[in-house]
Amino acid sequence: MTLRYQLWLLLLAPVLLLAMLYALGRTIEVPLMGRDYVLRLALPAAGDPVDLPTIHGPQDRSRPLVVIDPGHGGKDPGAVGDDLREKDVVLELASALKDRLVRDGGIRVAMTREDDRLLALGERSDIARRLNADLFISVHADSAGDMDGVSGASVYTLSEEASSRAAAAFAERENEADMINGVNLSGRSDAVNAILIELSQRRMQTEAAQFAGLILREGQDFLRFHPQARRSASLAVLRAPDVPSVLYEAGFITNPDDAARLASEAGQRRFAEAVARAVQIHFARQSVSRPDAN
Repeated sequence: MTLRYQLWLLLLAPVLLLAMLYALGRTIEVPLMGRDYVLRLALPAAGDPVDLPTIHGPQDRSRPLVVIDPGHGGKDPGAVGDDLREKDVVLELASALKDRLVRDGGIRVAMTREDDRLLALGERSDIARRLNADLFISVHADSAGDMDGVSGASVYTLSEEASSRAAAAFAERENEADMINGVNLSGRSDAVNAILIELSQRRMQTEAAQFAGLILREGQDFLRFHPQARRSASLAVLRAPDVPSVLYEAGFITNPDDAARLASEAGQRRFAEAVARAVQIHFARQSVSRPDAN
């Protein structure tokens, strides 16, 4: 390369660098000129909410709607046993419950996922809220880790302390742009909104606790429960302030007996029968206690 070409490249290098930075949308400070050049690059719009799932069963909106949430999915397998992955097992359990409810009739059913996709925790409860669901059931399977002999299903609801924290966070985030149980929160003070949201969430927690009790009652002759089957915890998927929500841990996928039961057609059928009865009784009670709810 001749000296002339080397000089041209040396002179053109700053120009090429500026052109590259322009393409990348950077802000470049030019001290000698006494100002900044602000170069803007158009960015895609913020991600839209996930598409709402299909609602199965009667399309009459006066019918109650339950949203079933198979945990994990996609790149997140959940708990893993010898030959089973949680994400696969809970999808089969959730599908069995959906099919049973649709077959029995009278209740609308949606699933947060019906294939092997991953949803964020917030997206799962958000689907239930956007659908105006009357009940949310998240289905999971547990791992016993190094503990031997641990088995059985359990039902979780949101703990009281976590419920209050979730209500406060929800109020701070959405108090000017949302409705809770038909009450428009816009135009009200932050303090009033926080009280309304916490009252709504406490009511949802009461309904969730009653439904959890129904699952234990209806499944006692058909399902194997953990000795401490009724539990509460700070679980993000249960924090919707206007949808009663439970998380059903179907058993321990690391326990061979539990795993075989959860993966079997008979075990999935028993799960679907027991939980479907609990759902039907729950909505029957709600219609009696709130005859004008529809």
